[in-house]
Amino acid sequence: MADWRSAPLAAADAVLCTYAVKLTLHQKEMTPADLERLRAQGFDDRAIHDATQVIAYFNYITRVAEALGVEPERFIAPWGAPLG
Repeated sequence: MADWRSAPLAAADAVLCTYAVKLTLHQKEMTPADLERLRAQGFDDRAIHDATQVIAYFNYITRVAEALGVEPERFIAPWGAPLG
């Protein structure tokens, strides 16, 4: 699937993806309501913290790589490409 919004995700996974997109693209618009939506799907504060750390790390490292012109590793197949 090219877009997670059309994937058959569990409600908790969809809410987490929505959170990740907002944190990535609209971080200044984050509110306590974003955390409450995660809690309503069963995420506790530790899980929210851990997810936020992972999302933020990937945002950070991607920006560093892009800024420095780091080339992707050639031994890793692009997402969705057949293996082998």
